[in-house]
Amino acid sequence: MVNRYVDYTVTEIETLAEFDQVVARGSLSGYRIQSVNLLERTFALLSADTSSAVFLGCAMEPDASVKVRADGALVFPPVPDLPFNPYRGLLYTPEELFAGLPAGYEYTPDAQAYAWFQETKADGDIFSSMLRSIHDDAVSDALDEHLQGARVVGVMGGHAMSRGGTEYRGAAELGRALTRSGLTVATGGGPGAMEAANLGAYLAPAPDEALAEALELLAKAPSFTPSVSDWARAAFAVRDRWPGGGDSVGIPTWFYGHEPPNAFAAHIGKYFANATREDGLLARSTAGVVFLPGAAGTVQEIFDSTTPNYYASRGEPAPMVLVDRTHWTEHLPAWPLLRALARGRAMESKIALVDSVDEVPDALASMA
Repeated sequence: MVNRYVDYTVTEIETLAEFDQVVARGSLSGYRIQSVNLLERTFALLSADTSSAVFLGCAMEPDASVKVRADGALVFPPVPDLPFNPYRGLLYTPEELFAGLPAGYEYTPDAQAYAWFQETKADGDIFSSMLRSIHDDAVSDALDEHLQGARVVGVMGGHAMSRGGTEYRGAAELGRALTRSGLTVATGGGPGAMEAANLGAYLAPAPDEALAEALELLAKAPSFTPSVSDWARAAFAVRDRWPGGGDSVGIPTWFYGHEPPNAFAAHIGKYFANATREDGLLARSTAGVVFLPGAAGTVQEIFDSTTPNYYASRGEPAPMVLVDRTHWTEHLPAWPLLRALARGRAMESKIALVDSVDEVPDALASMA
């Protein structure tokens, strides 16, 4: 009897170039081929050993599909008429999510995915919920691959921060400083403070004066209300002015679909499930988390980060820096509670309260 449960190292193939490289060796056995268009690779599929392979959302000709199934491969075909790819192997890019923006935001894949989510999130259809789960798991896998070995610092803050304000500029300066220090900035991927930090990371390779000019361009559309289209077009005008910006990550959600993703994160891991997104963002911020002034969402993120630090459930506590003493001790007094929870625990030396964003890099360095 043939043992089909062979112990081999599972390897993912996520691009056509990777497929060609592997298939040249004659065997795809045991590989996971993820969302690769194989319509022009019929001969390769007919010739290669595809036993124990898994094809996730790969378009292929019918005869190739019949052959790989006969080999014992599992084939999960593309799902038609979806505004997103549940099997995607890579993170999103701003260009991908905002394709169609010249005609209006409502024509973009981002807006269409949100519309689909609104139609299906409460319809009780297990197929729809399965597709969302598969998609979110694929995004998590892509995030892990992209961030492997990176020193990631999370920057949290409210979505209401206006592009024309001093707080927005400060958050952008913070994102720039952290990126220039060798850290990878990760945010919730939305507008406001999140966009500002991604903007700073994007402009990190540019001269210092580029930020002031970029802020002037963005101030023409200070908020995503009333027009997401105008807000996003202003961001792409900045990208066109300074192409090839610095690297950062945005992790937004369609759960808050009224908040669009920002266009300055080079890589975007967008989720349907907000709880998965929140936990994943904080868990991946292993070099620390910075909390800018915010409201309920940011308070939630503070204590979502506190809990694993308190119990040391992820190992050594990650640094936490709260910015704006008045905000976090008087307006929303999260700091006294955080300090009380930390007392006598390993996380006590890993929390800091500072007055301004200028102090954040040194605070993080002192707790590294």
